[in-house]
Amino acid sequence: MGMMKEFKDFAMKGNLVDIAVAFVMGGAFGKVVTSFTEGLVAPLVGMLTGNDLSKNVFVLKKGIAAQTEIKDTAGNIVQNAVDAQAEVALKWGAFITAVVDFVIVAFVMFLVIKAINSMKKKEEAAPAAPAEDVVLLREIRDALKK
Repeated sequence: MGMMKEFKDFAMKGNLVDIAVAFVMGGAFGKVVTSFTEGLVAPLVGMLTGNDLSKNVFVLKKGIAAQTEIKDTAGNIVQNAVDAQAEVALKWGAFITAVVDFVIVAFVMFLVIKAINSMKKKEEAAPAAPAEDVVLLREIRDALKK
């Protein structure tokens, strides 16, 4: 039972709860950034380049559509079947969009961490007031010196 108690103590610490909340908020923020890049940035880039950024591809092999023909027995083709083959393409526009998403999220996280660190430095810089007993001891010392 020692391990279960240790795990419970670990799970109930504030840091783990903070991490869980940050994880959920980070996921939601990622969706907001993705919506921003796909809904605002990509169309603006599309206006400049002529097509939507996320739809830019480099086709390696064109796809083939499925086709089937059945004809009568009067000498015409009875059946002509062609299997469908998907297009093989490098989706570089989607990759660039994902990189833009990452850069935006990383920059915002940098700003958040920087703000938190600056607040911690301000807290550390503020000198703590001496304890009451220390003040009393100083007064006694000063009185004895006289």
